[in-house]
Amino acid sequence: MKVLMFNGSPKAKGCTYTALEEMAKVLNEEGVETEIMHVGAHPQGSCMGCGGCSKTGECVYGGEVVEAAKKLKDVDAVVFGSPVHYASISGNMMGFMHRLSWSAGKDLKYKPAAMVVSARRAGTTTALDEMVKIPEFFHMPLINGNYWPMVHGSNPDEVKQDLEGLQIVRNIGRNMAWILKCIELGKENGIVHPEPEAPVKTNFIR
Repeated sequence: MKVLMFNGSPKAKGCTYTALEEMAKVLNEEGVETEIMHVGAHPQGSCMGCGGCSKTGECVYGGEVVEAAKKLKDVDAVVFGSPVHYASISGNMMGFMHRLSWSAGKDLKYKPAAMVVSARRAGTTTALDEMVKIPEFFHMPLINGNYWPMVHGSNPDEVKQDLEGLQIVRNIGRNMAWILKCIELGKENGIVHPEPEAPVKTNFIR
């Protein structure tokens, strides 16, 4: 079992990484492999709706999105992590998530997802509200802990002092490991995810 964790911060080893690393430690202790992929270092750009991915099989704009899409095929769950920028997730993370979902949504389906945001002070809940929209499109069970998944601090050392925040991400890690083990046991006994109904799209203008 493996969990792919996306770090949408411009900083490779900053506050968001610190939270993801804390979660990864618990997952590793539970026998789950993890990989933290840094996707926030370069401008990602938004999905252009060009339809190129439907023809080539991958986002035609390349970059970390293409690499992440390849990794998705071999993982069992994902974690999205981002700093809070102006009460939103980082622009790079937003672009990454939109492009990834359009070009590789089929490999996101039914995989458990978790998330965490980091902030100095506020804007965390609105950022989480943005991030949760993607898993809701792809039948992804959302893994939670005992409170909103956020850590606070201006640097990694301050995040390490946020004992409550770190406890939350550890609880999420344990819950993620538990769900993955349940899914694995279900597969061994012939229980697989349900097949969705064919999409029905209803416009509000007639």
